Amino acid sequence: MRHCFAIALLTLLLWFPAAGQRNITETTRPPKLAIGIIIENMRPDYIQRYWNKFQPDGFKKLYTHGAVCSNFRLTQHVHNYATGTATLFTGVNPSSHGIVDVTWYDRLKEKEVNCIADEYYFTVGADTKAGNASPKKLTANTIGDNLKLYTMGKAKVYSVALNDVSSIFSAGHAADAAYWFDPESGRMISSSFYLNTFPDWVRIFNTQNFAEIYSHRNWVTLLSEDQYTESVADDYLYEKGYGEKASTFPHVISRLVKKAGNYTPLKTTPFANTIIKDFALALFENEPVGTDDITDLVTVFFSSMDYENGSFGPVSLEMEDLYLRLDQEIAALVNFAEKKYGKENILFFLTSNMSASYPVDYLKEEFTLPVGNFSPESAIALLTSFLNITYGEQKWIEHVSGQQLYLNHKLIEKHKINLNEIRNQTSNFINQFEGVKFSLPAQQLEQGGWADNGALGGIYNTYQQNRSGDVLYILNEGWQPFYKFRKVNYTDQIHLPLVFYGHHIKPATLRLPYDAVDLAPTLSELLQIPLPDKSKGKIMEGVGH
Repeated sequence: MRHCFAIALLTLLLWFPAAGQRNITETTRPPKLAIGIIIENMRPDYIQRYWNKFQPDGFKKLYTHGAVCSNFRLTQHVHNYATGTATLFTGVNPSSHGIVDVTWYDRLKEKEVNCIADEYYFTVGADTKAGNASPKKLTANTIGDNLKLYTMGKAKVYSVALNDVSSIFSAGHAADAAYWFDPESGRMISSSFYLNTFPDWVRIFNTQNFAEIYSHRNWVTLLSEDQYTESVADDYLYEKGYGEKASTFPHVISRLVKKAGNYTPLKTTPFANTIIKDFALALFENEPVGTDDITDLVTVFFSSMDYENGSFGPVSLEMEDLYLRLDQEIAALVNFAEKKYGKENILFFLTSNMSASYPVDYLKEEFTLPVGNFSPESAIALLTSFLNITYGEQKWIEHVSGQQLYLNHKLIEKHKINLNEIRNQTSNFINQFEGVKFSLPAQQLEQGGWADNGALGGIYNTYQQNRSGDVLYILNEGWQPFYKFRKVNYTDQIHLPLVFYGHHIKPATLRLPYDAVDLAPTLSELLQIPLPDKSKGKIMEGVGH
């Protein structure tokens, strides 16, 4: 028996080196560099809509020679750049990674908290507070974190974005750096969570004052206006644009910047994407990524109009012009990386952290669809009256944000009211409003998951007991929240673009439905690192060899 065991052991010892040798052959080795291209607010159908006007080396190259997932979905309660980015890069839903919205109400602190705000850390790169941030509220590892762990810290992980939240949640906790655009200073900055010393190359980049330069350029169309046949007229009646007398080309960016008092309006223009592309290229030139056999990860975020997405809309001439210009930025990024590192050494993936909805007025006036605007302010005013009549004159609602209501637990306990009863009463009242698809009380959500991938699945995927409200509601398709004095970047669209290109990727179309939580395990498989421990996602079939 011992003799047989010795022979078996010797066989295993002889096999393992051979297996290890196979793992480093040209056909099985992982890519030297993974580059994520994330476009915020991107609808998948922009590709088909603008296809004939795209140049060969941008979107067309990725979609013609890559593996395209045609049914990629994000199923959660609130859709924005915070919840979407966290889900994509952790492989778990908000109920696990904890980012239930950009902000939520902290009952212990009795105040609204931001998902990345962290006063313990300071801004690196500017004298502002835009870098007082960290990923500490993200309670799951990102793909970059896992890459760092697997390589014992040898892999290099970076992110570049217009928005701080997107940069931080894609970079994760262990990244070498997360960079984003600071609208106050006009510089690319980071947080002391990631960096103690600001790199010289970033200082040099900032000295070129790109924000100031681009803010004094008018945004004019790339082509003659009569060629934008995929869009509505520039002076479309229901297009809000930048405001009165500022909804048509040319757009005078300097006027918008002066009115805002900072560079935030620049983020809505193609110039902001140019800054991000140029910064990414500077990173590739100055940081030692893709230079050895240990896979590195760099994520680059572009924007589709940022918060002005709803003001112009998916069929606006501005949106088409932005994508024709973005096509050029992506082509420059891809061509540069292929030339520097070799196509066979890079894995590209392009997706979005949220999609975009059509404006209500456009759907109603052009297609007579049964849609409308829902006023949370009016609904809460009526709900407050109802609760006062039912339970007495008190401030029963402690906080409202992101389609969820937080009740005053201390007050409810003081008056010896059953918490679940007042939750049910509140939920039933919200359900009566036109435009509300359904409302659910927290105790029902606490009972467990929901197998359906639709609206119910999304709300169950998002609920987290310590951060979510007492009542959560969802609007009917096409309905959007409207506030008197503030703008929201709202969408109910769940489909996202997704394409893989480069290292060991063959042209293919993946028609099976996949969810956003499937991206991280699929990337893990392609990068040959362990799958995220908490991920409920699956590896996509037909991507890579």
